[in-house]
Amino acid sequence: MGYVAGLVAQHGGTTLCAVISPYRAPRDQARKSSQGNFVEIYCDTPIEVCESRDVKGLYAKARAGEIKGFTGVDDPYEAPLNPEVTLDTSKLGVEACVDKIIEKLLELGYILPHGHISK
Repeated sequence: MGYVAGLVAQHGGTTLCAVISPYRAPRDQARKSSQGNFVEIYCDTPIEVCESRDVKGLYAKARAGEIKGFTGVDDPYEAPLNPEVTLDTSKLGVEACVDKIIEKLLELGYILPHGHISK
């Protein structure tokens, strides 16, 4: 996915990818492939909160041994070392999270303030 996003960026396009990768190496490779056009957003939410939100019951199945290799239960999650944005969704609502992301994209010049015209 990172490779394809990099190709789109090379041709002047913008991509938004919702990639869930529990391991640092693939995320770092996606950043490298982007040639500097990469914004990592880390949802740093406690596992207890993730479990309480799990409408499919996957965490319960993983804890019961019915699912193997489940991130956070019997498989590790490697948190990013330097994400551009960190969101604790147990403390921030959706609107506040979106605001933080937009603020960072404005700061980095990926989007322009409302009313501004691109050159």
